Amino acid sequence: MEVLRRSSVFAAEVMEVFDRSPTDKELVSQAKVLCRDYIHSRLIRVGIGWSKPEYSAPFPGGKLAEVSSILLRLGDELEHIRPNLYRNIARQLNISLHSETVVTDAFLAVAAQIFTAGITWGKVASLYAVAAGLAVDCVRHAQPAMVHTIVDCLGEFVRKTLVTWLKRRGGWADITKCVVNTDPSLRSHWLVAAVCSFGHFLKAIFFVLLPER
Repeated sequence: MEVLRRSSVFAAEVMEVFDRSPTDKELVSQAKVLCRDYIHSRLIRVGIGWSKPEYSAPFPGGKLAEVSSILLRLGDELEHIRPNLYRNIARQLNISLHSETVVTDAFLAVAAQIFTAGITWGKVASLYAVAAGLAVDCVRHAQPAMVHTIVDCLGEFVRKTLVTWLKRRGGWADITKCVVNTDPSLRSHWLVAAVCSFGHFLKAIFFVLLPER
């Protein structure tokens, strides 16, 4: 009986860890891991080699790989809807990729505009697609070190803007609800909304980032 009691206590403790709300630091760390994985996938897709990111901040129950896979699937849908919107980001923004400050400011400006009207998983997927598109531009223009700058920048944006929203939903694993028992046509609808929003924001940011004449 004592063994059974101890087993029950241990099981309860494990479930408590699994069910507890993630900390701000964990959410930001996971955001950066997901960003590295997303960028790696996009670089491989366009034929550019990059070291495989490691999952340094695993989710309870091995959720990280599932979350990453779903985020990539949502990104695929976004990029399928508007294939040119998430390519050649630097050219669309008319920015130089040789300055860390310029890249950081541009990414943060676009990120802030994406979420001006609120936060949704579609917009989160759009944010990652922008980060990956910009990272591809950097590597193609011989600025591979800038990829880490983009990852850190996204992490900082998540810390300042998305952490509270993520915590209310129990963390990144909430994104799995986007593809579980969801009508594909409905999912496409809110993804289209995210793409349209980003398209308008990108045009607005282009003028914001133009050098003073």
